[in-house]
Order: sequence, then C-alpha cells, then structure tokens
Amino acid sequence: MSSKDSNTQEETNDQQPEPDLQHPEVHALLDRYWRRNLLLTLVLLMVWAVAGLGCGVLLADRLNQYKLPGTGFPLGFWFAHQGSIIVFVLLIFIYCLLMNKLDAKHHEELKQLKKNRGP
Repeated sequence: MSSKDSNTQEETNDQQPEPDLQHPEVHALLDRYWRRNLLLTLVLLMVWAVAGLGCGVLLADRLNQYKLPGTGFPLGFWFAHQGSIIVFVLLIFIYCLLMNKLDAKHHEELKQLKKNRGP
C-alpha cells in the first residue's frame, strides 16, 4: 500500500468515530438504527408487493375497467407490465434518500455520544 493510500485511509478513519460496541448507549444506538432500517425495508417491500402482486395480478380484473389516460391501455394490464417496474425504481430512489438521511442522523448521534463521553 502506498503512503498516499495510507494517508487517505487515515483521513477517512479520523472522520468517522469508532464506536465502542461494548458500551450500552452505543449498543442501543446501533439497535435503533437497524430497527429503523428493517422497518423502512419492510414497508417499502410491502408497497412493492401491493403494486406488483396486488395491482398487477390480484386486482387486475377490477383495474382493467379503467383505462390509462392518453393510452387506452387497461389499468390492470399497465400495472402488470409497466407500473410495478416503475414503482420498484421509485422505491429504490426513496430508499436511497431515506437511508442517506438515516445514516446522517446515525453518524451525528455517534459523534454526539462520543463528544458527551469525552476522550
């Protein structure tokens, strides 16, 4: 490893506090982070299941009574072929935004905890 790579790695390590996993407050903070992460993942997967399976398969006959404006395609057909894919891509985007926000909050909480505990 070159000295340049070593310096870059040290700078990265200096920016992120190393949590003491044995400390109860840090452990609670990490548990909260993962619970929020799992909850977000489960909610988004449920939305995807409703859009893909619910609208595209189970409710397709009812949705086919309506036409997609401007195209004439039955709405159930559209959800089965296009809508669930579009919903999936939007959910990935939403997941990225919300996880960036959650990560920033988590890092700030870790910094605050380290600051309150002192060196």
